[in-house]
Amino acid sequence: MTGKLLAIILLVSAVVAGAVMYYLQIYGFYYDVEPTPGQDVVLTTKDAQQPTPIAYTAFQAIDADSSPIRYRACFETDLAPEEIAQTHVAVDQVEPLTAPGWFDCYDAVALADALKSGQARAFMGVKNVHYGVDRIVAVTEGGKGYVWHVLNNCGEKAYDGTVVGEECPPRPQN
Repeated sequence: MTGKLLAIILLVSAVVAGAVMYYLQIYGFYYDVEPTPGQDVVLTTKDAQQPTPIAYTAFQAIDADSSPIRYRACFETDLAPEEIAQTHVAVDQVEPLTAPGWFDCYDAVALADALKSGQARAFMGVKNVHYGVDRIVAVTEGGKGYVWHVLNNCGEKAYDGTVVGEECPPRPQN
């Protein structure tokens, strides 16, 4: 009887631990980002290398303090990707990161397909929005926009333990 009780306790503990880990990864750390009109969607210009806002509506975003690359956002704009590309820095070969399934407006697979087929274009939003992390903004032909964070070269080196080197800015102190 003691062996069965011990096995049941271990099994229940494993199921509870698994459920808690699942919840924390998918729901627990995320929060809705409060929209800040004129500041939520910014793109880096070619000439000044400074982020400037673009016109947008229907902004939704989530973020988490547990990781600098958990930011995801969706918006709508009247600007065409070709129009944006004339004045802003385009980014090639970016892969959108996935979002939790409950964040309905952001579909990384469809966005990746649109980027590959030319139905969408990606642009540099903000370089080093966090240390080693860039904000990427993609706009589709239909006016849908998506925002996510990616590790840049310095971020990849910093987070995998490689020596960062002189080409990267000094890491901020907490």
